[in-house]
This record gives sequence, C-alpha cells and structure tokens, in this order.
Amino acid sequence: MESLLAHLARKERSRLKVSRIEVSENPRLAEKLGVEEVPTLVLVKDRRPVARLEGRVSAPQIERMLAPYLAPEHAPAAA
Repeated sequence: MESLLAHLARKERSRLKVSRIEVSENPRLAEKLGVEEVPTLVLVKDRRPVARLEGRVSAPQIERMLAPYLAPEHAPAAA
C-alpha cells in the first residue's frame, strides 16, 4: 500500500495530504482512529475519520474511496 499512497500523494498533492502513522509508536492515535488491522488507510476530513480501507487494497479501491471527498480540480481558465 505504501507505493500506492506515495504515487497518490504525488498525483493529488494539491488536494490531499498523505501521512504515515506507526501504530506501535502512536497507539493512542491508532485507537482514536479505530485502527485494528494493519495496514489501514483512514481518510480524515475536518479532523474526523470519514472513510477507511483495511488490509491490502488496489489503487482503484483507494481512488473510489477518495472520490467523494476530494474537491474537483480547477481547470485552467481559457484565454
């Protein structure tokens, strides 16, 4: 999942911040986010978890999860 997220972080850098949390180093945060399985991808918006994927996932699964929450990219203005 790490390489998928690295790619996504580059692709969506203007609309998304990707952070990796080590569960063993941040057990309180993991508990707060409801992480019970590793790997878990938690989408946080306005400081609240709004979506999650657990276990091994594909790029299309991640993109489908994110789609409803990402603001549309603005197209360049026509000259």
